[in-house]
Amino acid sequence: MVREVMIDGIDSNTRDMQDNRRWAQVVARDHSADGTFVFAVRTTGIFCRPGCPARRPRRENVTFFDNAAAAMAAGFRSCRRCDAAGSSPSEQRAAVVERACRRIETAESEPTLTELAAEAEMSPSHFQRVFAAITGLSPKRYAIATRRCRFRRSLESQSSVTDAVFDAGFGSLSAGNRHGNASLGMAASNYRRGGAGEAIRWTSAETSLGSIVVALTDRGACLIEFVDASAAAGAVRRRFPQAAVSAAEPQDHALVAAVVDLIDNPCSRTATRAADLPLDIRGTAFQQKVWSVLRAVAPGRTVSYAELAEAVGRPGAARAVAGACAANGLAVVIPCHRVIRGTGDPAGYRWGVERKLSLLDREKRAARRS
Repeated sequence: MVREVMIDGIDSNTRDMQDNRRWAQVVARDHSADGTFVFAVRTTGIFCRPGCPARRPRRENVTFFDNAAAAMAAGFRSCRRCDAAGSSPSEQRAAVVERACRRIETAESEPTLTELAAEAEMSPSHFQRVFAAITGLSPKRYAIATRRCRFRRSLESQSSVTDAVFDAGFGSLSAGNRHGNASLGMAASNYRRGGAGEAIRWTSAETSLGSIVVALTDRGACLIEFVDASAAAGAVRRRFPQAAVSAAEPQDHALVAAVVDLIDNPCSRTATRAADLPLDIRGTAFQQKVWSVLRAVAPGRTVSYAELAEAVGRPGAARAVAGACAANGLAVVIPCHRVIRGTGDPAGYRWGVERKLSLLDREKRAARRS
């Protein structure tokens, strides 16, 4: 009988898999792994970044640590060549972009690219490339997303749509309504009234993992949830209490069938269509960025919360990423089931861990066949 040893809550088999992956990154001098762990060499007493250009040590002499603080606590000292205890170039760039994001989010008027670049001590073109590489958006697009988010919050607190438009930083009613409609999926006045005046069509369908409810506006899917068929209408009403709700129309059934196929037959042609389904996504700028990156994760693959945080330009914000996943109201199409802990643990899932494991298993099998 094989006995698994637990270390820091991680079984020995999982720890070995993690160490093997980390060693492969050390061998490849993978700079993208800098900041995710360090490796220490027992014969020299020094710890380095994965991308350190120094001579590669022997595998049997290497110990891995999650961060520099843990390595130093174990008695190792930082490598001078890669400055393993300091901030890596990627971490420094991420910090610069983080400051720029906070500047955009808190400014009363939108800062210009020239102003942001000067504060970052970069040329405008270089800053734009760095910002886009980390956030996936240009500074201009990030500012627009921020104003849209602020607009949604203002609609809930201001006495009129006009007040909300200018409180959010839009320069005119037309600009506010144009950007508001794009992010709300409905007219701003309708959004303030809980969807009043908005036409939402819905239906329920059976899948191999249980019933789902699918709700759509003319702009795209606005709700996809695993829920008992008897509770489907209630789920739509809770989300849009004042909307005009009606049964799905014949032209909607093909899209609903595609969502079902995405669950039952991942990687099929109709499932691919569902993965590209137009969505009526409502959330903060950060949530929308997390969801956008998630849609790029291919079936059969997974990403850790830490890796996802890195991908959206917020290293160390794994908890916030988990919150964005939990807020997702579009099951499977925004595949938050593909996010796991760094240890390989599946973690939680809004619609049940067993369902999450089933989705991952069938996607991996389908990916191997395709």
